[in-house]
Amino acid sequence: MGADKGKKQKLGEVEQENNGSEQLDGELVLSIEKLQEIQDELEKINEQASEEVVLLEQKYNEVRKPVYDKRNELIKSIPDFWLTAFMSHPALSELLTEEDQKIFKYLSNLEVEENKDVKSGYSITFHFKPNPYFENSTLTKTFSFPEEGTNDITATPIKWKEGMGLPNGVAEEKKGNKRTHAEESFFSWFNDTEHNGLNEIQDEVAEIIKDDLWPNPLTYFNNEADEEDFEVEDDDDDDEDKDSDGSDDDDDEDGVED
Repeated sequence: MGADKGKKQKLGEVEQENNGSEQLDGELVLSIEKLQEIQDELEKINEQASEEVVLLEQKYNEVRKPVYDKRNELIKSIPDFWLTAFMSHPALSELLTEEDQKIFKYLSNLEVEENKDVKSGYSITFHFKPNPYFENSTLTKTFSFPEEGTNDITATPIKWKEGMGLPNGVAEEKKGNKRTHAEESFFSWFNDTEHNGLNEIQDEVAEIIKDDLWPNPLTYFNNEADEEDFEVEDDDDDDEDKDSDGSDDDDDEDGVED
């Protein structure tokens, strides 16, 4: 009798534990379902916010356009503005060979233009004055994103003049060694439109131009100007020291003669 009573008591405890476990599982499932509903609600808000941000960006792109145009007109009057800005940029300066720098002296303007819907892509256009290197007055590289996770890249074919250009192996002399323009030139960037391993690097170049250089190129141009001013000041100080040293020597010499 005692054994049967103990067995029934244990069975009752097990059933109670099972019921309690089922109750906890049910509450957990209910909490997760409610949490998912909240996340879905947040997702809808985020989507709405994204749409409104795009609309706002579209609006202000239109507002910025005439201001950018005004800025471009002023930049045209400043010699070597874009060359200086590129060469003062810590990343972009590494992409220009000495031969590229000669070509960039003919760069009169640079423009970045986003597509009207903002999300589907943008283009970067380089405007050149007549030059001895190629026939083009503009070179454009366009990045399009027709679907999420995909991209299409197109670029203006460069019409190199006779004896010039990447296909002809333009080379520059450096410490007695020739290095091919085709291997290192910034202008090879316009040839890289295939979907390959290099695209990530090329896209990074475009993003730097679009998001860093284009919004405020004066920052980099002024950096170069400041450095030049500093060097000039140093040179002036050195000249003053030399003059003062020279005058001291003259005084000494005069004293010896006396």
